[in-house]
Amino acid sequence: MSLPKEDKKYTYTDYLTWPEHERWEIIDGLPFMQSAPKWEHQSISSELHRQISNYLLDKPCRVFASPFDLCLVEDNENDDDISNVVQPDIVVVCDETKLRKTGYFGVPILIIEISSPSTAIQDRVVKFNRYEKAGVKEYWIVEPDGKYINVFTLQENKRYGRPEAYTEEDKVYVTVFPDFTVDLKLVFDGIPNN
Repeated sequence: MSLPKEDKKYTYTDYLTWPEHERWEIIDGLPFMQSAPKWEHQSISSELHRQISNYLLDKPCRVFASPFDLCLVEDNENDDDISNVVQPDIVVVCDETKLRKTGYFGVPILIIEISSPSTAIQDRVVKFNRYEKAGVKEYWIVEPDGKYINVFTLQENKRYGRPEAYTEEDKVYVTVFPDFTVDLKLVFDGIPNN
């Protein structure tokens, strides 16, 4: 079992050999280790998952929370050669045929990342660009410290437009599910102001 080195390009095959108790992602073949999230992160994730899961009860889509491998396929890569394996905090998928092995091999309809100081650049730049390029229709970045969310929606030109910003007093209108809103009061309930 070899641990990743920063000077090599890695694939899903390499990823499967790394210790299970460690959380890794691969973006463009480069490894990134993830640290354990704070309780506030887990509280926000749990409530988002609960609201989305309740909405999807009788629908063909499913919601998953991290740890869950999302393998973003590029240029007809086969599963073993995929060089983008990420673990979004929340992911909604609508094609169950792409659920296999350790997660989902395709493009989800919605991804939510709960940002922290240690993941801010990854969430706002690296993953933003990767998700946009892959064609993820809706991407949320949750900011626990400020209790707000930026929602990016893929436009006709295959780029994310200006974000819609929501605070803890708002309800988020989910573009990919027009009859669904997420109540942010419940999401941020009990999270201290920083």
